[in-house]
Amino acid sequence: MIKVSNLDVSFETPSETVEVLKGLDFSVAEGAAAAVVGPSGSGKTTLLNVLGALLPPTSGSVEIGGQDIARLEEKEADRFRNQELGFVFQQHHLLPQLTVMENVLTPRLAGGWEENEEETRKRATELLERVGLSHRVNHRPGKLSGGEKQRTALARALINRPRVILADEPTGALDSAIGNKIADLLLEIQKERGVTLVVVTHDQDLAERIGGIFDLGN
Repeated sequence: MIKVSNLDVSFETPSETVEVLKGLDFSVAEGAAAAVVGPSGSGKTTLLNVLGALLPPTSGSVEIGGQDIARLEEKEADRFRNQELGFVFQQHHLLPQLTVMENVLTPRLAGGWEENEEETRKRATELLERVGLSHRVNHRPGKLSGGEKQRTALARALINRPRVILADEPTGALDSAIGNKIADLLLEIQKERGVTLVVVTHDQDLAERIGGIFDLGN
């Protein structure tokens, strides 16, 4: 599903060129999970941003589902993110003025969805029930616990039926007990739905549970 070949990512500063990733090869089979680990500054989030078509590489190829996303034009990249990917972040990035249900439905705002809103809302209801938030659909984020916010973010990541979920430190802002529950849920849903999962994490226990550890520090 994911194949990265000879990836270089560098940034220009007034005084020098900073190489973040150089000659990187990385792959994940369809329906499999991988944990990306490494020290701060090793390029973990940069890799995730490249996989998410948020950051174009300096050189190399980045194939997802056989499509080289490094070659996509801006509008094509927007469509790809909206229809093929699901994102889960350390900070959930929920919109505070919207309810839980409305937050889960926000990916529709980008347009281009073939199904009608009623169908999407039905799936959102099912997802929120799956993550244990059916009693919170009309609450706003300010009334939710940290774990409930992250579960809302997970439901939002799944609303477009993505082929790939990209998660950046999804348990990093939670205490260990709640973090373990979120990890359990993420892995259960990944296996149930056959989604390809890439998780960036500093948590060695989480990385070992995910398997397929890819260490950018080596």
